[in-house]
Amino acid sequence: MLRRLVQVGARELSRSQSSAATAAEKWDLYAGVLVERLPVVSKSLNPLEKQFQDMLWRVEYENSLKSDHELKHEREIVQAELIKKGKMQVDMEDSGSKQTAQDRKDAYIEELKKFQLGERTTPDDQAGKTSSTDRCLEDTLYLLVQQKLGQQEHLVLPQGKREEGESMRQTAERVLRERCGQELQVLFYGNAPVGFHKYKYPSNQRTESVGAKVFFYRASLRSGQVEEKVAKFEWLPKEALNGKLTNAAYAESVNKFLL
Repeated sequence: MLRRLVQVGARELSRSQSSAATAAEKWDLYAGVLVERLPVVSKSLNPLEKQFQDMLWRVEYENSLKSDHELKHEREIVQAELIKKGKMQVDMEDSGSKQTAQDRKDAYIEELKKFQLGERTTPDDQAGKTSSTDRCLEDTLYLLVQQKLGQQEHLVLPQGKREEGESMRQTAERVLRERCGQELQVLFYGNAPVGFHKYKYPSNQRTESVGAKVFFYRASLRSGQVEEKVAKFEWLPKEALNGKLTNAAYAESVNKFLL
């Protein structure tokens, strides 16, 4: 019985020591920023969506009332027939200056022929220029910058360590200026982070802290661009991110708050 009590006491002591060690661990706080360039044009319709859209347009056309232009055109056709049959007099003063519905229709058709739709692909798409925001116009692009983490360079969301007296939101704003320059103008969506990631430093690099806890904020691009002299960077669509985020755990954390 005494032996069993000693074993239980030893286990409890071990647990309390482990809990104390965990409580004593210090973590560095970091803020990261997910900067997104929102789609510039709407998504192209797939064949099923196109078929459904055509059906809706037909239903709308069949159920719609005639416009003033169509009613006027029908009246003018009836008047022309009456004039041709001599049952209606022509007002010579008004006939020269009057613009008929058919005249307007012809003018609209000529104007439409001159209209050209904008291209959905750009020269930067064709060149594969990943540093440009003038590409992948149908998709959301996300900003990755090259930063040194430990002894190696990695493409990550812009991030930096919190300084004393800063809120995490203030850290996120400062980090973006330091990592991307002053030209990049963004709109932060709020004061609360949208994601989280933590990792431990290699044992030979731990001094005061055992690792880092990164709190991610979301922001949308308003104008400007990352300064090339400040950092190497890429704007990538969602499906291309995993190929650039080399750390699997980091990529998993980021994918949790991507839309």
